[in-house]
Amino acid sequence: MNRSILLLLTVFLFSSCGERKGQQSKAPTRVVTQLAIRGSEGRSQTYVGIVEEREATAVSFTGMGVVKRVFVSEGQFVTSGQLLAEMDDTQARNVLIGAEASMTQANDALQRYGMLHDNGSLTEAQWVEIQSKVAQAHAQLEVAKKNLADCRLTAPVSGVIGRKQTGAGETAMPSQAVVTILDISSVKVKVSVPETEISDIHAGTPSVIKVEATNETYQGGRIEKGVQADALTHTYDIRINVANTDRKLLPGMVASVSFGSGEGEDGSEKLVPVTAVQKRSDGTLFVWTVACDSTAHRTPVTIGKTQGNYISVTSGIGIGQRIITEGYQKLSEGTNVVY
Repeated sequence: MNRSILLLLTVFLFSSCGERKGQQSKAPTRVVTQLAIRGSEGRSQTYVGIVEEREATAVSFTGMGVVKRVFVSEGQFVTSGQLLAEMDDTQARNVLIGAEASMTQANDALQRYGMLHDNGSLTEAQWVEIQSKVAQAHAQLEVAKKNLADCRLTAPVSGVIGRKQTGAGETAMPSQAVVTILDISSVKVKVSVPETEISDIHAGTPSVIKVEATNETYQGGRIEKGVQADALTHTYDIRINVANTDRKLLPGMVASVSFGSGEGEDGSEKLVPVTAVQKRSDGTLFVWTVACDSTAHRTPVTIGKTQGNYISVTSGIGIGQRIITEGYQKLSEGTNVVY
């Protein structure tokens, strides 16, 4: 009897040890994970932009005439006051000679009749008439001088010659551009943004601009946002100011533009799938993260705006931290996982 009881106790002890050993060697829970990414990397939408000059100045003669010489070429840098072109000034010089002769005649008459006026031999009306003729001759002389000066076209601003539209031998018309001067010391990148996304962009939104023509990436500056939409495409034009001290960026170059989310100017925003964020019974939010020893842990987070299937996390996790996106329903704190 005692021998039977001892045998049963021995079998029970061995079976209990086997169960505990099986529990300790339980297989890890299989999950699906993803690394938390930087906000700018999570934007699926990029925009195509066009580089524009900061300002364009069309320079033209004020009068009509035949262009004699053009002293600049496209792409040439010019400074304010530099001579750009000359018009045939033969007629203007002849007019000036006639105006100078009229001025001499008027001054001579003023001198001769002045003595008569001083002696009382000239009526006041006649004296006023002489003075008026002198003033008219002076005005005509000044106009003739200006017309001659206007036959020389000078640069009103410094910049790069963008396009030469009139050549030597052609007739220039008033207000018809001879050359266009572009200010590219800084440039603007124009982007058309859909109306559903324009509210996310403001004057200080950070932007990254890639230009294949220069094989360089630029940090965008202040944004000028248009308020009138295109009637057909329902997009708004925005212009991003970009420094261009080396003048590598030229008008017409194509650029790829991506915007920061605006959660922080330092770019510290992280993105995780929306489905990875869970809520506790007390209303606080958390995500399941994987530690270095392959164990799962609840990590409290603070969230921002959603961006498609992603949501921004402003605090709680770091860039590159592994987040559990599927299979977390079977987890508890400290569970071993495999991914």
